[in-house]
Amino acid sequence: MSTINIGIKESDRIQIAEGLKRLLADTYTLYLQTHNFHWNVTGPQFRELHLMFEEHYTEMAVAVDDIAERIRTLDVVAPGTYKALASLSSIQEVDHVPSGEEMVDILTQGHEQVVRTCREALKMANEADDESTAALVSDRMRIHEKTAWMLRALNR
Repeated sequence: MSTINIGIKESDRIQIAEGLKRLLADTYTLYLQTHNFHWNVTGPQFRELHLMFEEHYTEMAVAVDDIAERIRTLDVVAPGTYKALASLSSIQEVDHVPSGEEMVDILTQGHEQVVRTCREALKMANEADDESTAALVSDRMRIHEKTAWMLRALNR
């Protein structure tokens, strides 16, 4: 098998991949949380929240694949078990079924956490001149910032 030579030092590739692993873990945890809330939301905003949560988790399902594939492109193994992802995630799981309003608050905080995780990964990518990772992470950050804004607007 040939050695990877994409113009990024091995140490930088590994560091960037570690940041992407945390982004993958946060995104996957938020995906699961959003899917759970989609299934279990009740109350006066049921239809609106049910449909919105579905849009969000559908978008994140594609995102986790993109992030994992970027990790693999950097020649690092992507985490793929609940245990591995849980150990890397900064997002706390919710053990109960909150009200619709609480769900919105919890998801807002989750999207904001993903934005913060993106910022850390973006720094590493920029320092290593890894434009491909920077573009992916920048796109993810923009989506999560917009989603957090839209969720915050629901409970104001």
